[in-house]
Amino acid sequence: MKFENIKSSAIATLPRIGTVASLFIPSLGLVDPAIIEKFGHSKTKISLTELQLKIDGWIEWGYFLQAIATDILSDVPFVNQLNSDINHLSIRTKFQIIAENLKNNLLFEDLNFLERQIQKVSNSQNELLELKQKLNYVFNTIKNSRSLLNILLGVSAFCGKSGFALEWLDDDHELIISSDGKFQELTDILNDCDYFQEQIAALIIQGDTLREQAEQAIKKIEQESSKEPIITQDVEIVTKFSTQKIVGSALFIASSLLILGFGGWKIREQSLQLQQISLSLTQEESANAKFKSAQKLGIKAASLVQKPPHPLKVWQQAENKWYQAIILLDSIPNETSVSDRAKKKLAYYQINYKSISQRVLVEKQALANLELAQKLAIEANLFVKNSAYSLPIRRQALEKWEQAINLLEAIPESTFVSIQAKETLTIYKTNYAAIR
Repeated sequence: MKFENIKSSAIATLPRIGTVASLFIPSLGLVDPAIIEKFGHSKTKISLTELQLKIDGWIEWGYFLQAIATDILSDVPFVNQLNSDINHLSIRTKFQIIAENLKNNLLFEDLNFLERQIQKVSNSQNELLELKQKLNYVFNTIKNSRSLLNILLGVSAFCGKSGFALEWLDDDHELIISSDGKFQELTDILNDCDYFQEQIAALIIQGDTLREQAEQAIKKIEQESSKEPIITQDVEIVTKFSTQKIVGSALFIASSLLILGFGGWKIREQSLQLQQISLSLTQEESANAKFKSAQKLGIKAASLVQKPPHPLKVWQQAENKWYQAIILLDSIPNETSVSDRAKKKLAYYQINYKSISQRVLVEKQALANLELAQKLAIEANLFVKNSAYSLPIRRQALEKWEQAINLLEAIPESTFVSIQAKETLTIYKTNYAAIR
């Protein structure tokens, strides 16, 4: 097989069993290690015959890629859309830029700055709405399209300038693409779309809060500014009175400085009070926004796990939403009006999070048991196939079948893989009895 030419791949020789050589090879074949780590088992022992079948499959994959490339190049509108997408930022990058723009703190001293800030917030919100429409397009295109080319258009719109590569396509893992060194299934992209939609909604609320704070600050600054002529009037009175007595010019200068100094001190004091009021308003609005966002996350987390069983990924999504909600509630200051409600909600959410986390661990263990049992079954079959008349080998195969059966029997009935485990268990017990 010319091992010297493929040393860089994930292949190594094993001790020979009988007269047939075995190999360690990733279940997805000679592909990028990142794909192996995410989608493949760590190592699967196969025979040279099975390796030949895999090679045939890779050759078919090459023909498939060639057919896709031909279809793409013959579709002018498709190519034009790809060329258009590559000129725009990816959805992830665009979202990060908008979120960073909204992080800037408002300054409540400069009217011009506040007006510019209001305009900036409005522009960011418009960009968020455009991004939301783009996410809807990506989500609907990927989820509802049956044509691979249409699905690739949705992926292209999602990745933008980052571009993407078609890595793999099979029945187990659907379409696998890579972008910016990250490997994803289509379902991962759909989950990202859901996540960004939630974050965009939260940022729009945050933008509304910032704009309201800025508008309130402008009104207060204008109200304070309208009181300044009173101080100016006092200065004019003092000036008029002082000019009547030239001898008291020195006293006039001293008095003017004193009054101006007092007026400046009052303005600074009012400015500090205004900042404190604005800070209090900001804190209250932020607390309300966090409380509402936490409630939305809690509702979504609860709805995700209705009518179990569910795949591990669904439980992990719910776990993540409970965690985000807890972080939001825990960050609400005690001085705000929603503090008491937030504390009660926090205690309830922590209980839910703990329960879901335990369920995630159970589902992970069940899935690990199933995968390990399948691996042991493959090894047992290979042992018998390679040395059907060797008693020691048959005993090793019998042990592996027994281990696989024990793993499957340990899977709880409440888990998502329980049905598959039961069906597999019947087959494994039959094979065990035959070998015995």
